[in-house]
Amino acid sequence: MAVVQQFAEALRELHQSNPWSDVPLLSRAMNHLMTELWDYGFSQTEIREAFNDAVADMPRYAAGSEVRA
Repeated sequence: MAVVQQFAEALRELHQSNPWSDVPLLSRAMNHLMTELWDYGFSQTEIREAFNDAVADMPRYAAGSEVRA
């Protein structure tokens, strides 16, 4: 989980100073993560279910807030 936290922190830093304003950073990063997972042997089904499960759990975690304050 520490690696995931470091990944999120690095993405936040890039998002705050995104030198590629025409590139949707988070979408691009999630797409690249998905392809890396597939390259490292995770199945399409495993990846899709993991992303879908995470998105489905977001309302519970965020408690109705769009952004963490």
